[in-house]
Amino acid sequence: MKTLLLALFIAWVAFPSASPPERSLGSVDDAPDSVSLPPDLARVLGDYEVAWRHGDGAALAALFTEDGFVLPNGAPAVRGRDEIRRYYKGPGGKLVLHAFAYETNGSVGYIVGGFSREAGAPDVGKFTLTLRKTGDRWLIRSDMDNGNHH
Repeated sequence: MKTLLLALFIAWVAFPSASPPERSLGSVDDAPDSVSLPPDLARVLGDYEVAWRHGDGAALAALFTEDGFVLPNGAPAVRGRDEIRRYYKGPGGKLVLHAFAYETNGSVGYIVGGFSREAGAPDVGKFTLTLRKTGDRWLIRSDMDNGNHH
């Protein structure tokens, strides 16, 4: 029996029955439509854009929970406001964020979206923000983003 199972496994690995289907990565024009956010969530994206443009690591870190995470593409996770402040300290630059989807339930929520360097320009990447409401304000619990590569 072991010999038969080994032979079947070798045949399966050596001679796959079919190639996986080819996937189309789509184009920049395939990005989901933007949705409007309620003012308290829109503030999170607006404050993020302003702090980013100014390279203000302290202002960016203040948008996160004390134990928040930044999960950058191709780099280790960054945890906590002090590390986030150091991570985001820098020259800044143009950034336009827009939401594809969002949801809140009690004191937790999320925003899924895209980003570009100019208003109306194609997205150069996408992100997810998980959120936690503290008092009357939404803070970022985690920020994960990655670029669009074609």
